[in-house]
Amino acid sequence: MENKQSSSSLKAVIAVLAVLLVGSLVYIFKLSSDTEKVQTVLTKEVSEKDSVLKDLEELKATYDAAIAENTSMSDELIQERDKVVGLMDEVKKSKGDLSAFKTKMNLLQNKMKALIAENEGLKNQNVVLKTQRDSTAVVLDESKKYNQTLVGQNDELAKVVEKGAKLTVLNIQSSAYKVKSSGKEIATDKARRTNMLKISFTIAGNEIAQSGDKTYYVQVIDSKNNVLGEKKIISFDGSTLTYSFTSTVKYENKTVNVSENLPGKDFEKGTYFINIFDKGEVVSKSSFTLK
Repeated sequence: MENKQSSSSLKAVIAVLAVLLVGSLVYIFKLSSDTEKVQTVLTKEVSEKDSVLKDLEELKATYDAAIAENTSMSDELIQERDKVVGLMDEVKKSKGDLSAFKTKMNLLQNKMKALIAENEGLKNQNVVLKTQRDSTAVVLDESKKYNQTLVGQNDELAKVVEKGAKLTVLNIQSSAYKVKSSGKEIATDKARRTNMLKISFTIAGNEIAQSGDKTYYVQVIDSKNNVLGEKKIISFDGSTLTYSFTSTVKYENKTVNVSENLPGKDFEKGTYFINIFDKGEVVSKSSFTLK
């Protein structure tokens, strides 16, 4: 009787253990299955994060290349590049659903395409403008060279005209006279008898010279290097001239004969020198002798 009861109790224990074993197996299977699902989800999230980060890296690289070209859109490109960098930081720190980040990334990609297209358009315009500018520069350079040639030719022509327009003074004649109280003039070559010198010269005709009053400064120097006459001093371009008298002539492009008197006393024996100046330039010279 006792054996039967022990056998029944043993069977009951075995049955309970069997049930527990089956339950444990079921729990272990379920736990293993859930773990695999979690691992699968985590693996998928990591893969998605890597994919998003890779796309963002490519987006950033595109901006970096465009910024390196240093166009007029560089500031705007830098701002968008910085947004990409910020989103990359957010993605790296995220844990979970990446759909919001993908949406932001898509918006950034669309913005990038628009900006890059606009940047390429500006680059093409710059190429056209540079070509036009280079062509204009060539034309301007040629024009400058041509103008410089013309200026050089004009300068040479102006020099020729200026040279040709200068008046020629020639045929200086010098005579000594004894002027009596009656006004009668008696020619002499004796210094002691002389009380007046008569200086005459000719201004040649010149069609291209400027007409109008012309003033010449006449300088008469005796044998002792004294300037006779008024002995006035005038300056031209930093240099001074002491002259005996001036002669102003109304010039009308035709030959003019000029004659001036230089009164004096105590004339020295020897050679006298006559210099005629047009301002500070000597235009004619001569000499004569008194005994």
